[in-house]
Amino acid sequence: MTSVDLDEKIPNNVGLSSDRKLQRALERWQPLFLDWWREMGPVEHQNHEVYLRTAVSVGRDGWANFDFVKMPDYRWGIFLAEPEPDRTVGFGDRRGEPVWQEVPGELRSGLRRLIVVQGDTEPASVEQQRHLCRTAPSIYDLRNLFQINVEEARHLWAMVYLLHAYFGRDGRDEADMLLERHSGSPDNPRILGAFNEPTPDWLSFFFFTYFTDRDGKFQLASLAESGFDPLARTCQFMLKEEAYHMFVGAGGVGRVVQRTADLMRQHDTSDVSPHGGINVDTLQRYLNLHYSVSLDLFGAETSTNAANYYAAGLKGRYQESLREDDHRLHDAETSVPVMVGDTITERQVPSLTALNAILRDDYAADCQKGVERWNRILEEVGTSLTLPHTGFHRAVGVFAGAPITPEGTLVDRDRFEAQRHRWLPTAHDREYIASLMTGVSEPGRMAGWIAAPSAGIHQRPVDFEYVRS
Repeated sequence: MTSVDLDEKIPNNVGLSSDRKLQRALERWQPLFLDWWREMGPVEHQNHEVYLRTAVSVGRDGWANFDFVKMPDYRWGIFLAEPEPDRTVGFGDRRGEPVWQEVPGELRSGLRRLIVVQGDTEPASVEQQRHLCRTAPSIYDLRNLFQINVEEARHLWAMVYLLHAYFGRDGRDEADMLLERHSGSPDNPRILGAFNEPTPDWLSFFFFTYFTDRDGKFQLASLAESGFDPLARTCQFMLKEEAYHMFVGAGGVGRVVQRTADLMRQHDTSDVSPHGGINVDTLQRYLNLHYSVSLDLFGAETSTNAANYYAAGLKGRYQESLREDDHRLHDAETSVPVMVGDTITERQVPSLTALNAILRDDYAADCQKGVERWNRILEEVGTSLTLPHTGFHRAVGVFAGAPITPEGTLVDRDRFEAQRHRWLPTAHDREYIASLMTGVSEPGRMAGWIAAPSAGIHQRPVDFEYVRS
């Protein structure tokens, strides 16, 4: 394993200094990245010191250092997890073969596409969230936003390294285009729809980091199974950082739920908006929106591309090694939803073609765990949140455009539109949430719509000055 070189212009553990051509190419890309960060990153606080963690190792313990740094000076590096000796491909038609350290020629196009799509999501979320620093509900939350932003940018570096190192001129061109596309751009948008949606407020941000970053967890975990070892090791390390992003989302929503429950008890009412809180039915509408949009990221229920990626050993299933089957799936079948007339039912299809649906179901089960934690807070005030039916508000797959209620009932279009205001955020919801978005800059103080966290960052107190001028 190459040691971690923190003194290089680009910190890395891939022996970059031993490949001068690759090093020069990445050092040419670095100022383009910094220009992108200044133009499309956070709109404020770029010259302020932020208490951030920075990757300095890839071991199990002590892999990050916490200290104050100005974000443009953050040490974005290239880090791969430690190699597994004698690792073999764990699934597909090449199961049992040694993993590849170079890209097999016949898999070049498909592998490049997987890396580009994953890489495109990383800067997209930074762009979506760039204005949130103006309305942070606390200094603690502002710091968490910036931590997520710099790490999503480091994940961009991870994918750019793979494109430069293994795909020649095509890879370098793709790396440049990752900085040229922009979230929500009418002319050159990001590849996936969810990453072109605005993140206008902190409630949206918390639901985004819970649901959409959780999609990232499942996609990265599937790629971490890849027979292309540099990609697998890259994603294994990215998952360490991604876990904190989901923690911010789960904790953020949980703190909003806690504040809502506290206000409901204090004022003996379910309508806490006159008291500066967010009603449970509003939370449910935002949950419905972000969950349904995130489900679309998994693609159609059946996919020949997903089957081909699996058979080729490029992209596995979530926790592939823990599954008790032959890891080839030639004869396996899976139930997927279908619509027959006015009825939602299921049909059996080859499991190889249903890998998107399988991954999506794993994701939904993981999402449910967080909802159950939030409901333990809400049960004290006699209410709850629920995940909507898989078919609700979908734009991709078998349910695309279908008028299905959150309970899973297929209704006529007019009835659906008449009830939309009950199920998805309304203009009034957005206006009210926007009215709450007033930044709090005093360390330790929280906006009135969210409870304080139970602990600070890295053994620091909640009222620590995490961002200082």
